[in-house]
Amino acid sequence: MIPPRIRRRRATDLDGCVAALAEVHLVDRYPLNWPDDPHRWLREPHPARAWVALDATAAIVGHVAVHRIPDRVGAPLGRPAAEVARLFVTPAARGLALGSALLTRARQWANKRGTDLVLEVAAGGVAAAALYERTGWRCVGTSTAGWTAPDGSAVSLRHYRLRPEAAPAIAARRPASRAAASHSSGGSSISTS
Repeated sequence: MIPPRIRRRRATDLDGCVAALAEVHLVDRYPLNWPDDPHRWLREPHPARAWVALDATAAIVGHVAVHRIPDRVGAPLGRPAAEVARLFVTPAARGLALGSALLTRARQWANKRGTDLVLEVAAGGVAAAALYERTGWRCVGTSTAGWTAPDGSAVSLRHYRLRPEAAPAIAARRPASRAAASHSSGGSSISTS
């Protein structure tokens, strides 16, 4: 079996992304509210970067995007942040660690830019929360969404944050000799290759 490959999303990928998203929505109810225009939902807000996972037939089986978060007026100065959004993997492609691989791409992008990553997940997204926590994300709070579930009920959100240096899954995969050389030369201890 040829493992799926991950590459940057192209404009021509959107139909395939919507088809994959429809499969995910049927099984997982993600997104909780099906968008009126799923093509637009995937494109906006304009992502700084987006990636797709493709199977051996070049069908899209996964997706993730990163959106820059504008600095808020009056907010304390801090590190730049970006939001990980629109992460999904089709049911047929699960069990191949694609969710982790897509998150790794987002993490590599953030590491190169010294950018913190944030995301939110509906409180009912147990599998998603487990994936984030398993890959180094930390829950930093909860809130009620400014939108409602299809039945009109309130939606609780869990907020997660990941700082670039808190990326154990990436550092753990790098050979020890390269890690030692990088550390001793004063370079980053995180691989972004």
